[in-house]
Amino acid sequence: MASVVRAALVQATWTGDTESMIAKHEEHAREAARQGAKIIGFQEVFNAPYFCQVQEPEHYRWAEPVPDGPTVTRMRDLARETGMVIVVPVFEIEQSGFYYNTAAVIDADGSYLGKYRKHHIPQVKGFWEKYYFKPGNAGWPVFDTAVGKVGVYICYDRHFPEGWRQLGLNGAQIVYNPSATSRGLSSYLWQLEQPAAAVANEYFVAAINRVGQEEYGDNDFYGTSYFVDPRGQFVGETASDKAEELVVRDLDFGLIDEVRQQWAFYRDRRPDAYEGLVRP
Repeated sequence: MASVVRAALVQATWTGDTESMIAKHEEHAREAARQGAKIIGFQEVFNAPYFCQVQEPEHYRWAEPVPDGPTVTRMRDLARETGMVIVVPVFEIEQSGFYYNTAAVIDADGSYLGKYRKHHIPQVKGFWEKYYFKPGNAGWPVFDTAVGKVGVYICYDRHFPEGWRQLGLNGAQIVYNPSATSRGLSSYLWQLEQPAAAVANEYFVAAINRVGQEEYGDNDFYGTSYFVDPRGQFVGETASDKAEELVVRDLDFGLIDEVRQQWAFYRDRRPDAYEGLVRP
């Protein structure tokens, strides 16, 4: 397995319908593949608007099964076509009344490897997610892919250090963090939390944010997606805060071992002293 992995992410504006939104992401993926990328990830609920700005039952229509729904099936075909690992965030229906904010992970040969379900569900103005989603119940999986060990943490999850750590303990080399966060709410945290998580857990993070304003509210999604390395340094520039963008970067996974040997945070953990952290 190559030490240097060319990775991609997409921050996108909402097109107005699912078909054109998926088609646009397919073209971004094909362009990333032409640039040599071996893995790509999309933003939170990438094939829909961020409908959680409102609480209306009509928006349950965006939900579909994982992995057998139309979007994940189509992304499996795309993975086979491009030879890329793909992280696919969608609104999942498991059965009637059981809905999750989910990301499927597809290997480079089109194999469905599994899913991550968002654990931490916000319920504040403009982010009424508890109306739609149950808390995730599928643990903290790390997927053994063609490019290495890949984890997922979704949007609001990023404020909670415990999941970042569990993904590291489970072997993640890179964690994709698909998001939908708006200007003014917590934007100053955007370039603080994920680099801090990358440092504390000594892996790469791909931080993806939507961009632009959409029809269901006044949230101004500010993009500025990026890759950050285990030293907390951005890999190249961050993306635009106003425009759609495909970001492709070379990530040296050899840096993970280098940093873990130098800083040795995993060696010096004290799980025997942490039991108070899990008391209700």
